Amino acid sequence: MFAKPVRGRTTAAAEGDVVVLLIGMRVNHFWAVHQWVPVILAMLRMLAELTRDKDRGLLGRVLLTASPRTYYVVQYWESKEKLYAYATSPDMFHHRAWSIINRKERAGKVRGHVGLWHETYVVPEGSYEAIYVDMPPFGLAAATGVLPVERRGRRAKERFAHRRGA
Repeated sequence: MFAKPVRGRTTAAAEGDVVVLLIGMRVNHFWAVHQWVPVILAMLRMLAELTRDKDRGLLGRVLLTASPRTYYVVQYWESKEKLYAYATSPDMFHHRAWSIINRKERAGKVRGHVGLWHETYVVPEGSYEAIYVDMPPFGLAAATGVLPVERRGRRAKERFAHRRGA
């Protein structure tokens, strides 16, 4: 939880394409605690479920806030196929949570107290780079491992040019 910084410059050990999912919520009405607390708890339950089963494909995640109203998770996945498989698997909590939301929406019981959103990006190899200075493993590096920056190049241009096995 309180990781020590890795001295010097490091980069992420990611290989191949990187799948990044940004998923979050916005509290539209603070007084509707009974509407937004269950959403936060559901996200935490899904993250715990994915943490217990590494084969599902979640490599790592970072919990963030954009404002006092907006909370989100940056997730790094092995592949878009594993992400889709988790999202649609009837035995996983995500499927149950969306069934509840869809049922409420059809019944006209969604009141707009909570906004939900997600964005998914498949970032091809050679289209991302990372650098960390005196940081504990964070973000992509926490998800894929840490390398001394020299292994991928001192400059962003060199890190962008990295190819698996090169």
